[in-house]
Amino acid sequence: MSFREIRRDEKELYFDYVDRFYHSDAVEAPVPPSHYEATFNELMRSDDYLKCYIFEQEDKPCGFALLSKTFSQEAGGASVTIEEIFIDEEHRGKGLATEFFEFLKSKENISRLRIEVESDNDGARRLYERMGFKLLPYLQMVIEK
Repeated sequence: MSFREIRRDEKELYFDYVDRFYHSDAVEAPVPPSHYEATFNELMRSDDYLKCYIFEQEDKPCGFALLSKTFSQEAGGASVTIEEIFIDEEHRGKGLATEFFEFLKSKENISRLRIEVESDNDGARRLYERMGFKLLPYLQMVIEK
């Protein structure tokens, strides 16, 4: 298993993974394809805010993860949010997500990892808790423009 940054020529692969992710039980509702486009364009512009990893098994794509990053005074450094993680069904349950989280935890330039999970996604929540993630004791709020 390996993880590598997405390439410019993988727009179709990215759109396929994102579309499957947003039409899965992992999310409450899909987002418009125009958001896929904006995100891919930002990924290709720089890695200031976003990074996308393609998961590969035997040199074939088998999943992806989209990360966003900010600087957190509270954490004393970079805070990385795992925005999306998707693994092809035939590759699930083989430790790929665990291996990816270990890969991220080994990065010295990351002070905090965050992940969101739907409240009814018990399997994912158990996995994240086994990886050391803890529930936050506060609610997040948002204004959508």
